[in-house]
Amino acid sequence: MTSHPSPWLRLLPGISPKRRGFVLAWWGFALTFGGMRLLTWLIHIDVAGIGDMQAGGGHIHHYVWGILLLAAVGAAGLTDRSARARAWIGLAYGVGLALVVDEAALLISLEDVYWDTQGGISVALAIAVIAVAGSVLAVTRGRRASKNDAHEEDS
Repeated sequence: MTSHPSPWLRLLPGISPKRRGFVLAWWGFALTFGGMRLLTWLIHIDVAGIGDMQAGGGHIHHYVWGILLLAAVGAAGLTDRSARARAWIGLAYGVGLALVVDEAALLISLEDVYWDTQGGISVALAIAVIAVAGSVLAVTRGRRASKNDAHEEDS
């Protein structure tokens, strides 16, 4: 069987396998938050072909998908995982967390305040998460990946 290097190893050279999941969680969070804000804005201004997800006539908020994804990540994280799996789990964690945090104001007020002044709570919280996590990653920098880490990389 031929072993293929992890795509994360090519994307994040020099980042240790143990740290890669954290970096991908941060990227996943920031990009998903920005993407969801863009998507919901396009829905809000009625761009043709883009609309809410509905089930049984009711809107399904994207925090639901975030909670489901976080539950799956939590279950997957209960076992020892390979470096490649930890990277994917880190990315999925960041995406799921962003989906929930983006609607934090709704969860706090139990009203759909996404575009109201109260909706700014979600934006402030997301910016804080991005800033704090990015700062922690920058300050702790971690060790560079070494040849000893190569045995942790798998296909």
